[in-house]
Amino acid sequence: MNHATFAPRLLTWFATHGRHDLPWQYHHADTSDIYAVWLSEIMLQQTQVATVLGYFGRFMNKFPTVQDLANADWDDVANLWAGLGYYARARNLHAGAKQVADYITTHGHFPKTVDEWQNVRGVGRSTAGAIVAMGVRGRGVICDGNVKRVLTRWAGIDGDITKSATDKVLWELADKLTPKDDSGKFAQAMMDLGATVCTRTRPACVSCPLSDDCTAHKDGNPTAYPVKAKKADKPHRHSLVFALIYDDKLLWIKRQSDTGTGIWDGLYALPMLMINDKQDDALHDLHHAKTMHDKYTHAQRLSLAERQILDNLPNITINHLKTIKHTLTHFHWHLSLVYINIDKTLYNNINHALTAIHADFVWQKGCDGLGIPKAMGKLVGVNSNQL
Repeated sequence: MNHATFAPRLLTWFATHGRHDLPWQYHHADTSDIYAVWLSEIMLQQTQVATVLGYFGRFMNKFPTVQDLANADWDDVANLWAGLGYYARARNLHAGAKQVADYITTHGHFPKTVDEWQNVRGVGRSTAGAIVAMGVRGRGVICDGNVKRVLTRWAGIDGDITKSATDKVLWELADKLTPKDDSGKFAQAMMDLGATVCTRTRPACVSCPLSDDCTAHKDGNPTAYPVKAKKADKPHRHSLVFALIYDDKLLWIKRQSDTGTGIWDGLYALPMLMINDKQDDALHDLHHAKTMHDKYTHAQRLSLAERQILDNLPNITINHLKTIKHTLTHFHWHLSLVYINIDKTLYNNINHALTAIHADFVWQKGCDGLGIPKAMGKLVGVNSNQL
């Protein structure tokens, strides 16, 4: 392996074959927008470029500066993020924007170092390196999933990348290979190579500028890298989702856990009740469903608002009109929609109960203007491409 020529080969390839027209790229300009680079890096975490492009454009139009984002109402942020998934990113980004805006007020400029950026909510080591390299234009080292795949194949690193020892080796190698100058362009080149050539399942080794001394290519087994312990199969969870209808309007409640880190926290959703880890065809009525929830070891805890709503509902018969499967990081979620038309008395009782606990809720036709999870849009028939 020729460490000395790694960066020159990669940068030569990038000049001809890399992506140069993404709206958050500034390697071809005299100045860069640090805020835009930061926003793109957060959005691109576990999300493909094609998906991010539309969201990025809408975010920049609505919140063109970090101060705009810091001063924004959370509901506006959630509405723009809805459908992109991994909603903790949005919560952290909003909180981080407040931190950075305060930093700028005090210091007159954005944070400049990797350490300073790692103090920003939601910014990890690799993201901080990317922001410094591509936004601040200092020397920053990245070692995200794409980079780890390239490096393990090129250097033949066969340790489990989920282990700290292997991670340390990869970071040391990434640091050694990153040039002092043009680290921003190098970072973009590494990400592009991993995303377009050194891909997970079908690497295009014949097009790779590193193939001449790539260990995995020489051994003829590039997809054997990176080595990662097999994850256990995701469990399945089943929940009822209640579409409460009054005067053609649905009841939406803003989800909020005690910790502020629960599933879909800060987003509007229909009331839910997790009942079990397998489909139960014997489920007949709401009383039975609540009993199952209380006995279910892995059930997601009901919010106070959901508990108030369910306690006010009569013991209705359960008819599942529509069930969807929604995959989260740790489990597969089967959501079964139950429509319930309520009368004025029940409507008033629910409103009184929710107001008494200071719940954030709204009765609304559709979901325009609300930040809702993609799964909710699927359930109520909203075009998911618009979320």
